Amino acid sequence: MIGREFSPHDASNLRPDDTLLNSPCDKPREACGIVAVCGHPEAAKLVYLGLYALQHRGQESAGIATLHDGKIHVHKGSGLVADVFDDAAFKRLPGHVAIGHVRYSTTGSSLEANAQPLVANYRGGGMAVAHNGNITNAALIREELEQRGAIFQSSTDTEVLIHLVAQAGTSDFNEALFMALLRLRGAYSMVILHRDQLVAVKDPRGFRPLCFGRLGDAYVIASESCALDIMNAEYLRELAPGEMLTYTGGQLQATRPFPPTEPAFCVFEYIYFSRPDSLAQSHAIYEYREGLGAQLALEHPADADVVIAVPDSSIPAAIGYAHESGIPYAMGLIRSHYVGRTFIEPDQAIRDFGARIKYNPVRSVLEGKRVVVVDDSIVRGTTSRKIVNMLRSAGAREIHMRISAPPWRNPCYFGIDTPKRERLIAATVGDVENIRQFVGCDSLGFLSLEGLLRVVPRTQQYCTACFTGYYPPGQAPVGEFDKKILE
Repeated sequence: MIGREFSPHDASNLRPDDTLLNSPCDKPREACGIVAVCGHPEAAKLVYLGLYALQHRGQESAGIATLHDGKIHVHKGSGLVADVFDDAAFKRLPGHVAIGHVRYSTTGSSLEANAQPLVANYRGGGMAVAHNGNITNAALIREELEQRGAIFQSSTDTEVLIHLVAQAGTSDFNEALFMALLRLRGAYSMVILHRDQLVAVKDPRGFRPLCFGRLGDAYVIASESCALDIMNAEYLRELAPGEMLTYTGGQLQATRPFPPTEPAFCVFEYIYFSRPDSLAQSHAIYEYREGLGAQLALEHPADADVVIAVPDSSIPAAIGYAHESGIPYAMGLIRSHYVGRTFIEPDQAIRDFGARIKYNPVRSVLEGKRVVVVDDSIVRGTTSRKIVNMLRSAGAREIHMRISAPPWRNPCYFGIDTPKRERLIAATVGDVENIRQFVGCDSLGFLSLEGLLRVVPRTQQYCTACFTGYYPPGQAPVGEFDKKILE
């Protein structure tokens, strides 16, 4: 399969349907988060802290597996990190080596059986895997493995790796693992336990982040550096695309076993997913987001009185916009951080209830003002529309929406859960003016792709398929691919 551009549908006259209008979420869902600690007597508790720092990357389940005397111990369950673990759980997690995972189900359902790390015993011993990403040929591999007698215990794409290792036909685990990884397409950053070793590996294109550092004589590996910060670990660097770290006998060894290929790091990590205090290319994500806001102000200026953000992820970009434009920044929307995953919605009693339970406008900041509202993306458009209604009700005289990313026109298959293309407003309602009319603001401006790439680090290459429709060659889905395909 080669990279190709998905032709836009002739949909300039379409409006989002009622299902889209009533959708509870207008943001791409987080990828997962992984942590590993090796060579520390309190490895499980340190992984627990790391998972706390990565809770933004997944809220459906959490789990930790440890390695002790060649045996794997695991504790996992549905819910937030604080809900899954207690003192009794840590007593069942001995060992100096541990891996952990927080999950949002980008592939496979949110069944508890899909909570990671996945643990299995096969003739080569015990094995535990925690994975961030999407294996785009998982459905085909699963079908092949099942025809050869494999019995799957979950519906997650990660499990195909375990079966590939078990059926590799060699007793050498490292050889079996490498053979299995060569079969995979798509995105994977993984940490793996087996007998007396820990392996961390990043796919050859490096779609998803993975970094490592030191804590005394111990090593820490994590999706983001904020997980190292909470442990007081020293950040060393990001793993390179296709790099593999192996920890055994107290030593950490780095290798590059895969054939070189063109990198494709997910550019949306800089725009939205990673925490602003995490590091990328030795600079805080915060600095890049502030730069995106400044570039946005240059490309789409506005005659306005105040700049506000849609909190929390857009705050750095809004500050950058304010600095570059000279328009004062203020907190015009307050976000509730205590919204549960489910709530009972009154039947038509409160307009835009889903948005109001999450955001509340500050009337004194907005009343009579011309307002620039900075957000990091518009996916379906539903939340933006509700926020505009809310700001007008609070007295805003004009509303100028500015988005610190290009229009999102295509689904992601590499670890971000996004709607199908027909549910993406930029792919269905046509040009920016049609999106503006649907959202209801006075003006609307998206950051250009050229502007985005001018701000993010130029030391690596990016996957921008969500904006352009060009998927890295050989990595787009093989056969049918859907979030629910494995259920």
